[in-house]
Amino acid sequence: MSTKNISVISLSYNDEIYIKKHIDNLSFANEIILIDNNSTDKTAAIAEELGATVIHQKDTKRADIIKSTIESTRNNWLIVINTTDHLSEELINELTREIDKSKTAASYFTGQTLFFFGKTIKYGVYLNKKKLLVFDKTRFSYSEDFNHNPPKRATVFKNKINSFSYKNFDDFNSRLNIIRKEEALVLFQNNKKPNIYHFFMKPFFLFINQYFLKLGFINGREGFILAYICSFSVLKRYFILWLLYRNMD
Repeated sequence: MSTKNISVISLSYNDEIYIKKHIDNLSFANEIILIDNNSTDKTAAIAEELGATVIHQKDTKRADIIKSTIESTRNNWLIVINTTDHLSEELINELTREIDKSKTAASYFTGQTLFFFGKTIKYGVYLNKKKLLVFDKTRFSYSEDFNHNPPKRATVFKNKINSFSYKNFDDFNSRLNIIRKEEALVLFQNNKKPNIYHFFMKPFFLFINQYFLKLGFINGREGFILAYICSFSVLKRYFILWLLYRNMD
């Protein structure tokens, strides 16, 4: 497959078992940048050996380092994904065909399929969820919020991205904890304070929405576990925020 003028920013954390397959999957792009969130394994070293540019996050907020990296990429078309995400050949072909057109949208979204404890999760958190996949940085201002609240008239690819988001239960939970901590820091900097609603009602309603309203129960036992973990992680987000206001770790 010939390379396209696309830059990929990949977000990693202790992903040495995924990284070679991930970078091979991105062979259609001519620039791959790995933002490594303080991995303790060989993720960064392997990525560098495979030709990726590695940026170490250290104590920088993820949103800030993504923004500065976007500004420094050599291509206008950008993809921001996790190293546990995999693009099928059909999705890659659809993506490259679209950006090769004379008239293009400023951004494109895609659905997601999660593989969780050996089961394909099509309902619950990923039911009708749209993920920002590729965008033109000269016409579209990137924000991670778009992965939660895409525009109503978003252009969506037919093919979905596959997410293999964990090695084991502890790994899945630790990844969620990293995300929730980042979210708590953003809320703290925006002077948002947690209250009773955040600690009790918000996690409860998230579970009800994901497990019942979004049909997570169809996924069986795995659907219940996923809904429970996600709702508990939201509680943890506000607990971390509460600790930040009290200068506690």
